[in-house]
Amino acid sequence: MKDQQKKIRSSLSTQVFSEFYTENKSVIKEGLIALLICAIGDLIAGIILGNMTFFIETFPGLLVIVPGAIGMRGNIFGSFASRLSTNLHIGLISPKFEFSEQLNYNIYCSFVLTLVLSIFLGIVGKIFCIILNYPSIGLIDFILICSFSGIISNLVMLPITMFISFKSIEHGWDPDNITSPIIAAFGDLLTLPAIIASTYILTFISFSFIIKDIVLIIILVSVIIAFIYCYRLSYETKTILKQSTPILLLCSFLGGSAGGILNSSVETLLTNPSLLTLIPLFSGECGSLISILGARLSSGLHSGLVEPLRKPKGEAISNFALTYILAIIIFPVIGLLAESSSLVLGTIGVGFDKIVEISTSSGLILVTVMIFLSYYISTISYNHNLDPDNIVIPISTSVTDSISSLILISISLLLLGALI
Repeated sequence: MKDQQKKIRSSLSTQVFSEFYTENKSVIKEGLIALLICAIGDLIAGIILGNMTFFIETFPGLLVIVPGAIGMRGNIFGSFASRLSTNLHIGLISPKFEFSEQLNYNIYCSFVLTLVLSIFLGIVGKIFCIILNYPSIGLIDFILICSFSGIISNLVMLPITMFISFKSIEHGWDPDNITSPIIAAFGDLLTLPAIIASTYILTFISFSFIIKDIVLIIILVSVIIAFIYCYRLSYETKTILKQSTPILLLCSFLGGSAGGILNSSVETLLTNPSLLTLIPLFSGECGSLISILGARLSSGLHSGLVEPLRKPKGEAISNFALTYILAIIIFPVIGLLAESSSLVLGTIGVGFDKIVEISTSSGLILVTVMIFLSYYISTISYNHNLDPDNIVIPISTSVTDSISSLILISISLLLLGALI
């Protein structure tokens, strides 16, 4: 009798999963494609980081701002994409691409937020270096590198974000499943070359301290004027800046803490390039997964599909399950990608079995924490009349960046036998 009951329960579980998969097949397919595209971008970023030892040694403390810079691109343009997605879903922005007041407001805010956060990230990077007693470049150098890389990223990321958002609607795809991970991939891929280009620009203008000071003053004054103008422009821009700025400042601080964690293990990372390659891959995929979840929760709350309850149920639980399914598939894949790149480039690897174990176990631990955090950030912000599009992705991905570095390094050291 017991065996028969077990078989019935097993059959029901299989049937339930089969029905769930059939209902959400398109979501899984779109999310997986986006995550794989993201993985390619993150892999290239990881290879770049794995070969940035010269810049890390030449510009001490540079590693501290890397997670924050990568996270900032995802936070700002992920939120931009999430707002576009919501506005497209509810009809405030036409699916046929054309500049409108609503779209222009979002563009202005994203540009201003990038510049404000770039300056703040440079300050945070220097503060962490001082507190943790890391050798580092000067404060002005930090601010200029972050500002230059922010400007470069803005010029590329704004058109890419709009193109992907509108094209996904045009082809019948849900932007919530597509835009955040793909944009994160472009952001991750672009950030490190932008930082490298910024170091060259800094070197070029460093022949005179006066020139550096003048450039710094021009940037600071321009950002202040742009922020004030954008804040006063409309109720929409005021709301975005008012809700996003404090959240993104907190996110930059969390990004700096992630960089501090990385910098504290810089010797281990420099002697294990495959782990250095895995960091952007792991952080990027975690952020993209949580961005997909955050965007879906936000759209669900706006459309009424997700109820802002203390105990998640219904559509919220379905989104959690989808996140786990994508995680179980993608984390072993990125471990294989990181180790394969080490073999191809002839650098030191840790072994396929170890790196897959590190990537998968770290990813599942992190996802378990973040799905609940994302849900409660979404519902609390919504219940307090705050737009989840401006809050969920920035906070969730920034926390993800911070704890992903901590979890990945801890699991790596543990499984590699460094902690005895």
